Amino acid sequence: LLFTGTKPFTKSHSNMPIQPVYGAQHPPLDPRLTKNFIKERSKVNTIPLKNKKASSFHEFARNTSDAWDIGDDEEEDFSSPSFQTLNSKVALATAAQVLENHSKLRVKPERSQSTTSDVPANYKVIKSSSDAQLSRNSSDTCLRNPLHKQQSLPLRPIIPLVARISDQNASGAPPMTVREKTRLEKFRQLLSSHSTDLDELRKCSWPGVPREVRPVTWRLLSGYLPANTERRKLTLQRKREEYFGFIEQYYDSRNEEHHQDTYRQIHIDIPRTNPLIPLFQQPLVQEIFERILFIWAIRHPASGYVQGINDLVTPFFVVFLSEYVEEDVENFDVTNLSQDMLRSIEADSFWCMSKLLDGIQDNYTFAQPGIQKKVKALEELVSRIDEQVHNHFRRYEVEYLQFAFRWMNNLLMRELPLRCTIRLWDTYQSEPEGFSHFHLYVCAAFLIKWRKEILDEEDFQGLLMLLQNLPTIHWGNEEIGLLLAEAYRLKYMFADAPNHYRR
Repeated sequence: LLFTGTKPFTKSHSNMPIQPVYGAQHPPLDPRLTKNFIKERSKVNTIPLKNKKASSFHEFARNTSDAWDIGDDEEEDFSSPSFQTLNSKVALATAAQVLENHSKLRVKPERSQSTTSDVPANYKVIKSSSDAQLSRNSSDTCLRNPLHKQQSLPLRPIIPLVARISDQNASGAPPMTVREKTRLEKFRQLLSSHSTDLDELRKCSWPGVPREVRPVTWRLLSGYLPANTERRKLTLQRKREEYFGFIEQYYDSRNEEHHQDTYRQIHIDIPRTNPLIPLFQQPLVQEIFERILFIWAIRHPASGYVQGINDLVTPFFVVFLSEYVEEDVENFDVTNLSQDMLRSIEADSFWCMSKLLDGIQDNYTFAQPGIQKKVKALEELVSRIDEQVHNHFRRYEVEYLQFAFRWMNNLLMRELPLRCTIRLWDTYQSEPEGFSHFHLYVCAAFLIKWRKEILDEEDFQGLLMLLQNLPTIHWGNEEIGLLLAEAYRLKYMFADAPNHYRR
């Protein structure tokens, strides 16, 4: 469901056979399988897809699949034949094959050694559950959860977990260089001074904030924490108490009739928030998210809760959790934390998310005018910086709204792994109007990054599939740094030059 004010645009209104969007954690689909699937679906449709133009935002919303849905509708019928258990002979044969494969690995350990010896000496292996998951997929997929909801979609791949959130650089660089240690010391000096120089802090934060000082830096950059060190403790105490005052005052109203729709939508969306990261599937974490989103929604009646806002809590939650957890947070059991710690994380996540949304609230009011303006601005910008890509979209009748709506609504969170979003937000919080104005140039740089792949696609469906499943699963600091540098270059060239910005 995509809510734009009071009228929902539902998936049931959709006629467009666009493959489900899997989000940033998911690898791209096999293009061969995808094209076969699209060809089969296109035979069913009586009107060719690429003849349908989105003449208005509302028409687009009526005729386009939900931008966030992964296909896990409540109405799915699990009693249908497609959900029946596997043939017992096939299951037994597969099980026997798996056991045989495992026994061979135990008998011949030198085989695994030979594969690792082929890796170059300077290559750093990233510890991630993704590797183990990938190696198992081919053998035991059939044995695990044959009735799982994921199998309701045709051709949906079994997707491994993402690399750890703490793996800030996926390209194999050392965890901390001498330069990074120097930068960390610079941050500590700034943060411990009597009154932190926020301009200097923004300048230092633009290339990224060290993990150790990110929580306090984000609180300062978002305007939640005062620069004066003497006032910080009292401010945090007061704001945290104020938040839990809202909980006592308003949270019980979720059961009232006029709040039922809001609470129900939040309750549906939260399990879909980073579904491949175990941290966000814990009941206690989901309860925290429900409270944060419900309180924000009823305190902002002009917009209320809109799908996509749930994603915006996650970077703050992870960053403030990392203040108390040294290990990888993606598998951390939050029940190990004290009640005071959990309350601090929850309240700080609420206030920092609120500060962020204050700057982009027109993205979420009725008909989402802020997003429409930004998508139009992106179209004009791309037409100036890469006319070939722009004309390619026009040739195959691809509307920018069809892929860039989600980029603006979710701040590219569905296109990038969470670790990359956290790094991106270091810069957004240090850049004036980072989440609104600068984000436009990041989206333009992100689009042009894939110009070769875009120009290689020569049909409407292929372009949409590419743009909704861009292969960023292994991105890290290096890729985000290059993206931000290009975005800054575009901003420098076009932001203050209206004649360049428009035709």
